[in-house]
Amino acid sequence: MDKLDELRREIDGIDRQLAELFLRRMEVTGQVGTWKRNHGMPVLDSVREKDVLARKTALTGDPARRADLAALFESIMAISRRQQRRLMREADDGCTRIYTALSTMRQPVIDNPRVLYQGQPGAYAEEAAVRFFGETAPRNRTETWEDIFLALNDKTADYGLVPIENSSTGAISQVYDLLAKYGAYIVGEQIVPVEHCLMAPPGATLDSVRDVYSHEQGLIQCADYLKAHPAWTGHPRLNTAESAQYVAGCSSVNKAAIGSRRAAGLYGLTILADHISISEENYTRFVVVSPQIEDRAGRNKVSALFRLPHRAGSLHEIMTIFAVNGLNLLKLESRPIRGRNWEYLFFLDFTGDLTGPGMDGVLRELTQTADGFRILGNYKASE
Repeated sequence: MDKLDELRREIDGIDRQLAELFLRRMEVTGQVGTWKRNHGMPVLDSVREKDVLARKTALTGDPARRADLAALFESIMAISRRQQRRLMREADDGCTRIYTALSTMRQPVIDNPRVLYQGQPGAYAEEAAVRFFGETAPRNRTETWEDIFLALNDKTADYGLVPIENSSTGAISQVYDLLAKYGAYIVGEQIVPVEHCLMAPPGATLDSVRDVYSHEQGLIQCADYLKAHPAWTGHPRLNTAESAQYVAGCSSVNKAAIGSRRAAGLYGLTILADHISISEENYTRFVVVSPQIEDRAGRNKVSALFRLPHRAGSLHEIMTIFAVNGLNLLKLESRPIRGRNWEYLFFLDFTGDLTGPGMDGVLRELTQTADGFRILGNYKASE
């Protein structure tokens, strides 16, 4: 037997001891859970857990190993909390609200749903609506994204399409703020390829153009192309289709717009240049928002938001919950909380079905570890 085999046999022996000690520990923490249940105590005691971690990391004098010990015992304690919550079936108002919403899920069968998007016909948002609901579904435009959320609250619309991130420029922060402000649910998503063109009235050429109009994101996504034409001035407008409409109305060979081929065709503009985005693989992810959570088939993605206590290690606690429960965290965004300096709202996406096995314990841990944990939606990921 060579040296490597000897070392592996030694590791196997240590692992057997670790497993025996871990199982003994779980027996004791189960007894702790029973005691807490009988005395009306909550599972999570953040002050004690912080003290326990401090004592465990002090067991080594090697600074490089302290973080490793902390990670080990954070995982062990997270597993213990999960065990105790199953035992205690601990009540939690945040979790109760989530399951109340799930128990009243609407079936997604609405005849002629009223669909809203922001922008003009020909906008990428309208294309997202067509892709998700079909060409024949009634749809109307609004001036702003907030108008969509207001209409949902007023029950004058059934669904709205809003862009939440772009593969080139990242998250669209205003939409995250609106999701936090209003009580709408995400019930679906649609990914739309963004194929920006430079378009202008008939007779225009690249040499005649002086002013270029588009949504702010469109200008950012085509920044490299615009830099190659330093004589041009970019002007942000409400959206790409409205920019095309504006340029068409001006009938000036000095003005051009950045938008889709569909918008160029709708407004009678000539395409001067195609595929002008920074990235050839440019996509915008739109979410479908609704005033009520829906029971859609194939749901495999969860969106949520939460605040965190203003103390060291609080975000790591949340991440540990996902790691221990084997949940794939897809995205994490933060937004500053207005009026509360250096405090943040976090938005996250992870895989899962809220009604699936084991999710009850996950939700209880999340609602008790984070402040104001709120489910934004459980829906099928766009393919």
